[in-house]
Amino acid sequence: MSSPSREQLLRHLRRANEVAAAAVGQGHHPFGALLVGPDHETVLLEQANVNTVNHAEAVLARTADTNFTPAYLADCTLYTTVEPCAMCAGTLYWANIGRLVYGLDEGRLRAFTGNHPENPTLDLPCRDLFARGQKAIEVIGPVPEVEAEIAALHQTFWRI
Repeated sequence: MSSPSREQLLRHLRRANEVAAAAVGQGHHPFGALLVGPDHETVLLEQANVNTVNHAEAVLARTADTNFTPAYLADCTLYTTVEPCAMCAGTLYWANIGRLVYGLDEGRLRAFTGNHPENPTLDLPCRDLFARGQKAIEVIGPVPEVEAEIAALHQTFWRI
């Protein structure tokens, strides 16, 4: 599996953040995700956060699973604004998506949200969850060049 360029990483993470901003405009939490094909250019799916159970990454992974073969998804990349929670990382794993790229890690998100009742984060890094599995998921993140942009949306949303 080839790797995306830095320019591709940044472009797709910025687009995911635009999807997250649009979610806020529709009354949802500021999370966005994209599924990008093996060519690192073709955006196959975009998904915003729906609610506290239907996170952007999990909904996107389920949709991908119903529309693409496991072999194809193994060469795809899921881009997301914030490191996936355990539920989303598990869904990505079972959907057989081969690479994950995220902009902001869960620890930074937790620093913004504190004990907010709408975002009781789990302190379980996705790399730790994937390490317990039987197949490799490549993880790239956090990505410093976009962290401030993503953090700004969360700071405004969670009003901290």
